[in-house]
Amino acid sequence: MWVESIPNFSEGNNIVTLQKILEAASQDDVKVLGLEGDVDHNRSVLTVAGDGEAVLGAIFETIKVALQHIDLTHQVGTHPRLGAVDVVPFVPLGTTPMSYAIDLARRLGEQVASELGLPVYLYEHAARQPERKNLADVRRGQFEGLAHRMAEDPPDFGPPRPHPTAGAAIIGARWPLIAFNVFLNTEELAVAQRIAKAVRGSSGGLIGVKALAMDTVHRGRVQVSMNLVDYPKTTLPKALELVRREAGRYGVLVAHSELVGFLPAQAVIDTVQYYLQLADFDAAHVVELALAGDQFAPQKAVQPQMRGRTEEA
Repeated sequence: MWVESIPNFSEGNNIVTLQKILEAASQDDVKVLGLEGDVDHNRSVLTVAGDGEAVLGAIFETIKVALQHIDLTHQVGTHPRLGAVDVVPFVPLGTTPMSYAIDLARRLGEQVASELGLPVYLYEHAARQPERKNLADVRRGQFEGLAHRMAEDPPDFGPPRPHPTAGAAIIGARWPLIAFNVFLNTEELAVAQRIAKAVRGSSGGLIGVKALAMDTVHRGRVQVSMNLVDYPKTTLPKALELVRREAGRYGVLVAHSELVGFLPAQAVIDTVQYYLQLADFDAAHVVELALAGDQFAPQKAVQPQMRGRTEEA
């Protein structure tokens, strides 16, 4: 059974560490789709897919590397984080049931805790407590507040105290989401914060949208960082157009946007249908997809992709 996993690491500057993570993920029966690091967030996102057992083994190897090379006592970035390996979701692909992804998440959590001594919280569909379903709730307090939090809220697996340099990991199972960032032509973080609040589903915005304001100083502008966790209900065009409309209230324009990781084909189709007004457009209109053979798109060697300024350290 096939799954996708998208572990997020609290490192976006050190290209050597990212290369080691990439190498650790490159296992038999696992396809490494990409590794993207962001300097301002100080965070990287790895995407792998393949047979579930093989993916579980590959992710465990990347976690071992992260614990050796990422020290949160010296890590600074704009993105919230609870651990060096901040979050590890398993996403079922095709006909793979969610129950299988949940089993992988819980097995990885047990292995990481028992063999590496890293505390693990389970989230989303793998959560054993309803208050841990939402990732933002599990991450609240971040690494700096973890020791105090664990005294009252111990992890699902592992010791009831943080790993001294790696904190704790959040591991779970979820359906696909789209990580989508919109940059504004301003350096005023307060504007991005007001826009993020207007877009965020929990504050009355769009269904299935999580949004944060980020100060991406190396690019000279601020960012509305979004996760579209129910993209059939809230499409990319719908999210982008609401950001654009809200930005206009403050005399600000959308400078550009970026995709982090990958997105489902249906999201691309929705975007083409909206902006080109092609109501009957579908995947069959794309020649490579119509031919349905990856021999037309040879696999290239994956290299870490860095956004913003990159330093080797």
